[in-house]
Amino acid sequence: MTLRADICVYGGTPAGCVAAITAHQEGASVILVEPGRWLGGMLGAGIKPLQDCPVPEAVGGLTSDVIFRFGNHPPDIVRKFHEWVADAGITVIFEHRIVAVTRDGDHIDTIHVEPSPPDAWGVPAPAAESEEPRGISASVFVDASYEGDLMALAGVPYRTGRESRQAFGEALAGVGQITNWAPIDPYVVPGDSTSELLPLIDDDHGLPIGSADGYTQAYNFRFYLTTDMRNKAEITAPEDYSPDTFELVRRYIEHIKSVSKSPSDQLNSLRDIFPGWLNSGEYNYQRSSLVTNAPVGVSHDYQDGDWNARSRIWRYHIDYLRGLHHFLSTHPEVPEEFRQETAAYGLDASVFPETGGWPHQLYVRVSRRLKGQYTLTHADVLNQTEPSDAIGLALFGVDVYPARRIPHRDPETARLGVATEGDMFIGGHMGTGRPYPVPYRAITPRRSDCANLLVPVCLSATHIAYAATRMEPVFCVLAESAAVAATLSIRNQVAVQDIDIEQLRKRITERGQVIAWSQPSEGTPETGLSS
Repeated sequence: MTLRADICVYGGTPAGCVAAITAHQEGASVILVEPGRWLGGMLGAGIKPLQDCPVPEAVGGLTSDVIFRFGNHPPDIVRKFHEWVADAGITVIFEHRIVAVTRDGDHIDTIHVEPSPPDAWGVPAPAAESEEPRGISASVFVDASYEGDLMALAGVPYRTGRESRQAFGEALAGVGQITNWAPIDPYVVPGDSTSELLPLIDDDHGLPIGSADGYTQAYNFRFYLTTDMRNKAEITAPEDYSPDTFELVRRYIEHIKSVSKSPSDQLNSLRDIFPGWLNSGEYNYQRSSLVTNAPVGVSHDYQDGDWNARSRIWRYHIDYLRGLHHFLSTHPEVPEEFRQETAAYGLDASVFPETGGWPHQLYVRVSRRLKGQYTLTHADVLNQTEPSDAIGLALFGVDVYPARRIPHRDPETARLGVATEGDMFIGGHMGTGRPYPVPYRAITPRRSDCANLLVPVCLSATHIAYAATRMEPVFCVLAESAAVAATLSIRNQVAVQDIDIEQLRKRITERGQVIAWSQPSEGTPETGLSS
């Protein structure tokens, strides 16, 4: 059976919900497809609606009027997304994900979806093998997923990994500087380079700084902990747990003990490993620690992987955190005070009650990126460009978490150790302090690649520019503009690339979108928050 609508939105992320609501408000029939069973993506999985929006005045439309008022409690946010979409009468197909696309020339005709029920902890199912895929046809498609699967399966070109410095003239691009170096022997047998590297360490590919590679920044969960027995879900060790998996952690703890100036300093450094950084009620990756609450060096296999790979990597993030918690709660070389502190923690099941306290969305900070009509670069982030087709504003620092953890020899002392690579936070939460425009061409494929697809989440940007643009309010703003563009494309019977840009900008402005910035921004250049 094939369903039909004017517009099909793929991905029940905040952007996907905004796109579906906007299309409905603009008079189009809509089908929203969500691979999981929850709407709201990361805004229902730990991140707050206003958390990554340093200048709310630069955001308008539904994002400002509706989503910013959803509060800060994840289950309430999820409920409000579901109510919002249900009240509009929009058809939502839950627990189905795209497996194939049928094209008619330069147009997508039909997407085909398979069942994708998540498990009890929210982990996506591996690829299905039995049931016949369902078809969904539409005049225009909006890919609002974090992975860009519709875009990819439609054969639209995209990027993954990190570009070189030379590719777009970005001084921050490519392989980066070493960070968090510690004098820890990286080999299973200390001093024996013929033995294997310890688990949790990648072999260094040896490419020089500024080179392109296939790596991308680390993912993690934004999770909540509690010691309150009324809401506490025990964090159990994974079935295949071995303390040998965390030998790097043991050696890092030895290092922490050797350099700590006081017991409190030691405890603070241990807390950077677990639970990490308490951001805004939820725990986040602590980028200043060599080891923290999420694995490094696996996200590059997720970004362009199939669902067998993604399901495995999603589960690995859970099992890593379970194993780390168990190691720090039980290993005799962990200071006793910290062992007891860690053992007392469990997941707060009141926050994610349907998944045993685990967030139902892995924080996929970046995956595929469209090769569109316009590629956003660091120059755009720095307000060095003036695109004439802006459809929204963005503002944040270049926020990149480590891509690799590798053996590294200190150039001054020649001492071998372990370090992270790739992380940076340029400009802090406020970035440059001035919102920058995102052009319509950054969410549209090239005309020859596809004439009826819009991509507001996996938009066309370099790895560096995406790192400053990848915030949920920005995705939502772009999605509202994308949905208006989709309705104009249908109404005027033209490709999405050929709509009247001024008509689009006029309509989204009428809807309250902010597409130009004239006010001086307020606030300090660094607030400590990061995404």
